[in-house]
Amino acid sequence: MEGFLAVLAPYGEGIVTALHGIGMTLGVTAGAIILGMVIGLIMALGKLSKFKIARWPASVYVEIIRGTPLFVQVLILAYGVPYLVSTISDGTVRFNWQPLYLVGILACGFNSGAYLAEIIRSGIQAVDRGQTEAARSLGMTNGQNMRYIVLPQALKIILPAMANEFVTLIKETSILSYVGIVEITRQGVLWASRDFATFPAYIGVAVVYLCLTIPLSRVVAYLEKRMGSAGPSMKKRKAGM
Repeated sequence: MEGFLAVLAPYGEGIVTALHGIGMTLGVTAGAIILGMVIGLIMALGKLSKFKIARWPASVYVEIIRGTPLFVQVLILAYGVPYLVSTISDGTVRFNWQPLYLVGILACGFNSGAYLAEIIRSGIQAVDRGQTEAARSLGMTNGQNMRYIVLPQALKIILPAMANEFVTLIKETSILSYVGIVEITRQGVLWASRDFATFPAYIGVAVVYLCLTIPLSRVVAYLEKRMGSAGPSMKKRKAGM
């Protein structure tokens, strides 16, 4: 029995070590999803606009963000932006991200915003056009119609997909370990490099992610069932992201 417990001990330590990064992971994810919702709403309204000056920038943003890996976007923000600032200022300005987790919130928020833009756009288009016509007949402006009639109904349609995006972002924050943000994965990497217990360390990381994502996935499934709609499907991320 003691031998069996001795074998399991490193795995327990790996789980405990990974748990130390939960706060950073959830904090970055929450900040990113809020930023993503704001960007997503703006981009969705831009893509639905009848004015090219609003529609084109929104379409370009969505295509660029969705067409490039999140990992590359993180590297551009973490290392490219400081280099650019230094180059433009001829070295007189030395810019560093402080605190470093801002890179994670911004990179994941910008990335999530492109996906949420498509989700929100689909939700808005799913609302019955007859209700828009009824709102106009009552004298409502386009802004009032969008605020009081369309968006509340669209939110109900897209809520499960937005919750699914939150689950997806939790897993994608693991990329941030490459730029030194100490979240769940980074905690495991640091412990593995210190004690050379690579397998227990990464098993511990995987277990902690599962403990976060499985319950949240069940909540998403409940929302989908309760609302009678799966909402706009979330685009699968490529393996390279």
